[in-house]
Amino acid sequence: MNELTDRQAEILSFLERFVEREGMPPSIPEIQGAFDLASPRGVVKHLEALAAKGHLELIPNRARGIRLRQARRSRRSRDQLDLPILGRVAAGAPIGAADTFDESLVVDGALFRQRPDYLLRVQGDSMRDDGIFDGDLVAIRQASSAEDGQTVVARIDGEITIKRLKIGAGGIRLLPRNPDYAPIDVPKDADFAIEGLYCGLVRRD
Repeated sequence: MNELTDRQAEILSFLERFVEREGMPPSIPEIQGAFDLASPRGVVKHLEALAAKGHLELIPNRARGIRLRQARRSRRSRDQLDLPILGRVAAGAPIGAADTFDESLVVDGALFRQRPDYLLRVQGDSMRDDGIFDGDLVAIRQASSAEDGQTVVARIDGEITIKRLKIGAGGIRLLPRNPDYAPIDVPKDADFAIEGLYCGLVRRD
């Protein structure tokens, strides 16, 4: 592979960290904002250069259509994972958590940079712009805390939902990734908890 420029190396490192944290590649605007680039075209030129040098693949006409080459992925074990499907998670308004399933799915561990603990079936389309659609199985790593900007499964008064976490001076907000939905402001007296972190998804035809 051809040697990278300093900026190309920085962008590739950013892509790897983003995928490891979020379980999916960043969008063009997210890359543009992270590096204060003047235009989306500047991002595309850097990505095209990285693709030409063999470090990633660009998938046409797909949101977040960046695929890192396997050689750049984590070297952790690619053992098959037998993940339980625990129930449904709302990508819309929160829904009850009691809808559980006695079912599991064997998946390739190499699909995920962080090892997930279970799967949840998505109901709704409020996370559409992050590439998470109704019927997808989202892979979740059990966790009780999260950082600002991470995609999380959260429990609010006994109901669960998947959203982007926003922590600010005014409190906690759960942000949808579809403009048809309003953010959820978590009341200070709500029974609220982080249940897990989003690691990626499995889409079955």
